Amino acid sequence: MIAWLLNALAQGAMIALVALGYTMVYGVLRLINFAHSEVLMMSAYASVIAQTRLFAGFGRAGMVLSTLVAIVVAVALGVTIEMVAYRPLRARAKGASARVAPLVTAISVSVLLQSVAQLAFTATPRNLDRALAPPMWSVIVIAALVMVGLHALVNLTWIGKAMRAVAVNAEAARLMGIHPSRVIVFTFAVGSGLAAIGAVLYAGTQAPIEPTMGTAIGNLAFVAAVVGGIGSVQGAMLGGVLIGLLGEIVKRTSFSGMKDAIVFALLVVVLLVKPAGLLGQARAEKV
Repeated sequence: MIAWLLNALAQGAMIALVALGYTMVYGVLRLINFAHSEVLMMSAYASVIAQTRLFAGFGRAGMVLSTLVAIVVAVALGVTIEMVAYRPLRARAKGASARVAPLVTAISVSVLLQSVAQLAFTATPRNLDRALAPPMWSVIVIAALVMVGLHALVNLTWIGKAMRAVAVNAEAARLMGIHPSRVIVFTFAVGSGLAAIGAVLYAGTQAPIEPTMGTAIGNLAFVAAVVGGIGSVQGAMLGGVLIGLLGEIVKRTSFSGMKDAIVFALLVVVLLVKPAGLLGQARAEKV
């Protein structure tokens, strides 16, 4: 029973780390960054390449170093996507297209990155050295520490206050001396770094690395973010834990093959009962 609960909480913690990336970007930009799952996938490839080619024989130190490489790659990719794909749209798109264009662009970037990975790395699965993977209890500890740090960043630091100000009203924040573009870049960087940590933990303990891995964990993370209340850091944590627990429960029943369907059914039920999510808050929209 303890081992099962530990595994479920570890699963939930990894999903929550990825969900935080979705919820941070949405909280600031009101944009669902569907390319986030492919940033996760690319960072996983960066970690396995670093571990096998740069830090082979380094033991657990090599695992840590390859994780740092994955974070750097994820941050660089996330910031590049924001600057190349999303920022021009924020400056040019008006009216209804201001919402639709970024969403379509996010989906397009996701498909592009998945195709690039297919060409560059082929469909052959790759594996991190499972012998160097952290035990499940340490996955929970790592995720908890990261989440506590993120909560402190958002609520106790100047950049966190700037993020919340831009989320409420970017123009008013600009008049107060805040640079919204810099805040948005920082948000993408932090969210992408969290995705890299989740990717390494997930690939090291759960599944091989392949071009479609981002879709698998990204879908669960997106559901977790929405169930918990997208835009809420605490909601992403709660949603991740709930999805992890639900997934482990379903796997132990005769409905194990329907795990994803049951997870999305939970999403529908939560949205019907509380459209803003469990910890989310409905906001007035400008018209």
